[in-house]
Amino acid sequence: MKAAAVGALLSAILVVAAIGVYPWGASAHAEPVSAWQPGLNGDLITSVAPAAENRQLVTIIDPKTRVMAVYLIEGATGEVSLKSVRAFQWDLQLAEFNGTTPLPREIRTLVEQHR
Repeated sequence: MKAAAVGALLSAILVVAAIGVYPWGASAHAEPVSAWQPGLNGDLITSVAPAAENRQLVTIIDPKTRVMAVYLIEGATGEVSLKSVRAFQWDLQLAEFNGTTPLPREIRTLVEQHR
């Protein structure tokens, strides 16, 4: 009898935990939240973020090869579409790109002038 009560209690706790984790009322208009997570083996970094109309955007980064891939997942069908792959090793060598005033070199000049 005691074991049945403990089993029922554990089952109830698991059900409540599962309900709390599952996004029952998730709205396509919810604030985008991105959670960057290291992979299980620590090699890849992933991010999953909601996109419009029941879609998810998944980004995977391989820090060893300095390559990133972006996928779009359709929530209704589960279809996964590769949207972009980019080796970013050269991007990280730029001092600035699409920068707005003041640019990093301008800030550096100002700092050096006031030393």
